[in-house]
Parts: sequence; structure tokens; C-alpha cells
Amino acid sequence: MPSTRFLGSLSTPRVDITIDTGNLFFNHALEGFLKIGSVAATRSIAEDSFKAIDGGKLSKHCLERSLKKMCKEGAYWGSVAGVYVGMEYEVGRIRGTWDWVCSPRYKECHDRRCPNRSSCLCGDQQ
Repeated sequence: MPSTRFLGSLSTPRVDITIDTGNLFFNHALEGFLKIGSVAATRSIAEDSFKAIDGGKLSKHCLERSLKKMCKEGAYWGSVAGVYVGMEYEVGRIRGTWDWVCSPRYKECHDRRCPNRSSCLCGDQQ
């Protein structure tokens, strides 16, 4: 009996931006701003395009409003992401480690050897 097989792979698109401002903190913050800001702007314009197509009307005012909304959304989410990425970088630099496994809750749970495995905080559920 003949059989068909479909093989494929799904990978996320990866955009790497290299920006050298001379300061690693600003490099990370600006990279986060640009990446997430572009995603937010793309989402906003896609949403407005759908509304315009679904409504059946497209005017100059609608395009101007969409462009203004796209810039606002990109700037807002980009700045939020820039602050988050910058703070994450600085906290990691100050702590001297980049993993979050050594949080106080993890140490507390792991030091007790996880007596109650169903509510284990450190992920050592066996």
C-alpha cells in the first residue's frame, strides 16, 4: 500500500541587529526597543489593514490614522521592551550571573529537598 510522507520543519524567523553605541547597556536597550517596536508596529498596521478591508472603505484619513497609531504602538512597546531588556542586563551584570535559577525561592525549595513534589518551586518534580 503506498504511503505518503510529509517532512518539514518550522523555525521562527530570527532577526539579529547589531548596534554599537559604545555602551553595552545602551546596545541591549536599543536592540530590545527596535525588535519589539517593529513587532508592535507590524501588528498595528496589520490590524488596521484588516479593519479597512473588512469595512470596505479606505481613505486618506484612515491611512493617516493608521500611520499615527503604528508609530505610537511601536514607540510604546519598544520603550517598554528597552527598559526591560536594559534592566535585565544590568541586574545580570551586577549579580555576576545571567541565570535566574538561583533565586531565593528556588534555594528555599531546593534546600528543603522538595518535600511536597506537587508544589515544587524549583522544577525538580519527579
